[in-house]
Amino acid sequence: MEFRIGKHLIGDSHPTFIVAEMSGNHGGNLETALEIVRAAKRVGADAVKLQTYTADTITINSGKADFHILNGNPWSDYSTLWELYNKAHTPWEWHEMIFAEARRLEIEIFSSPFDSTAVDLLESLGVPAYKIASPEITNIPLLERVAKTGKPVIISTGISDLSDIELALATLRDSGQKDIIILKCTTSYPAPPSESNLLTIPDIISRFGVISGLSDHSMGTAAAIATVALGGRLIEKHFTLDNSEETVDSFFSSGEAEFRRMVDDIRFIDQALGKVTYDITPSALPSLRGRSSLYIANAIKAGEKFDSSNVKSVRPSFGLHPKHYNEILGKTAKKDLEIGDRLTWEVIN
Repeated sequence: MEFRIGKHLIGDSHPTFIVAEMSGNHGGNLETALEIVRAAKRVGADAVKLQTYTADTITINSGKADFHILNGNPWSDYSTLWELYNKAHTPWEWHEMIFAEARRLEIEIFSSPFDSTAVDLLESLGVPAYKIASPEITNIPLLERVAKTGKPVIISTGISDLSDIELALATLRDSGQKDIIILKCTTSYPAPPSESNLLTIPDIISRFGVISGLSDHSMGTAAAIATVALGGRLIEKHFTLDNSEETVDSFFSSGEAEFRRMVDDIRFIDQALGKVTYDITPSALPSLRGRSSLYIANAIKAGEKFDSSNVKSVRPSFGLHPKHYNEILGKTAKKDLEIGDRLTWEVIN
């Protein structure tokens, strides 16, 4: 299975698609947002992703208990959901400028919409794909709207069970969408390794017949690298500038240096995974001479018998295969042989 996101082919035989998630790491500064796009290009990401919402499109400005952020939540410094999202959102008037910068740099750019008005905005900007954030996997009207655009859809599964995933897939497919990526995700910030359950990724691929990958909220790069080894073809990770000030998401985001290391390691694994083969590779062929073979270990006269004292299996590999060792013991030499001579059928009676 394969399909395109912009100029990139996504699928088993193609390089891993690596997405730098900007989220709220712009800190409310447009120039920081633009510099994040530039940095994503510098570190080798294939795409940068935004989140398209305002506080009023994602929640209600209410002080009622339902809208309070609970103590112990990473964002509990903000008393209500509206206050958090008003701080973290990417202003809609910035989108055109951010998209223009990404296209100037030839890096893909797309977004997570959270309602139909966000889809309308993103359609006007010509996004090549849509991401459905974990909490929106049950937002059926949003899935139906996104599916009707005909663009590939990427779904995160962080707060969904199997039935939620099945419903989301059925909704997309019933709306005519076939190009779907399901990302394993742990919606915890940062995500503990013990809850990552990356072995779910190959099951997603086989169970649902889709491309899979990871929306990574863990610290470091190990989970992303393991995902690629398990067959994941898309990695999304929150990304911030190394020298940026603290933002709403910076505490679990990767800076430029760490993200660059992740990209380099993933590109290494893309090549190292290769294909199923038992052939000796071209670069290994010269090493064949290092294998063992049968050689004369002590001088032997014509007519004398070969035994363990005058035949050994040693390096290099120009003599008989060691599998013939027991077969030639007790046979006699056709001619005088010196130590270091190859044992070949031509010198054996």
